Amino acid sequence: MTTSTLVRPDARRPSGPADGTDVSTSVGKALALLNTFSNGTSGVLGVSEIARRAGVAKSTAYRLLCILESHGLVEREGDRWLLGAQLFRLGNLVPVCRPRKLRDRALPHMQDLYEATHATIQLAVPHGHQVLYLEKIYGHNHLDSPSTVGGLMPMYCTAVGKAMLSRADAQTVAEVVAGGLTPLTPRTITDPTRLANELATARRTGYAVDRQEARLGLTCVGAPILEHGVVTGALSLSVPAGRLVPDRSVEAVRHAAQLISRP
Repeated sequence: MTTSTLVRPDARRPSGPADGTDVSTSVGKALALLNTFSNGTSGVLGVSEIARRAGVAKSTAYRLLCILESHGLVEREGDRWLLGAQLFRLGNLVPVCRPRKLRDRALPHMQDLYEATHATIQLAVPHGHQVLYLEKIYGHNHLDSPSTVGGLMPMYCTAVGKAMLSRADAQTVAEVVAGGLTPLTPRTITDPTRLANELATARRTGYAVDRQEARLGLTCVGAPILEHGVVTGALSLSVPAGRLVPDRSVEAVRHAAQLISRP
């Protein structure tokens, strides 16, 4: 099986002042305010908390929030703020989310995979050295899964991420390793040699496995999605740890990813 290029729809970019957002301009400050909602919160924040997280004055945060509100990018809920519907509309114009693009193409096969397995099904694409989840169908087990639609997770410890890395070039894998293999659980692979062996196995078999590496109690199986030899995403199913993933389910994941792929 040949190594292919890993497509990166977005280069790794800052998500807040702590990792490089320029808050010296009004645009930078406004973006920093929006990015505060992506930091694992309930999605509803007070202006003081937003100002603190964005690293700007409370008066500045309030003034810019009012401007963002006038454009539908944020909304008020009492004296607190949440992201606005305009952002949802804009998000669905991202190329992979547009009609007849990857998400639309994948959904019928995700539904078939769900019907065959009743597991939680996830679709993700590469985003820098992380994975961005585009779609998710929840299974009957109500798993405590860290993945959310629009959320990011590391490549090195997720089934979708390892499935994509298994078909990536050596430079991309080296960059991911150089970025640090920070453990999310005691089972996260943090040894580069062991990760390389996992990726070699995934490349040979056509699927990758996350054995409680992203969340304790959760096992995932993922397979890469290719377009003309380029890795553009991956599909996975999740089941409770300790439950054997039947061979037919593994084959179903691979088959669904192949159907979504374009030769």
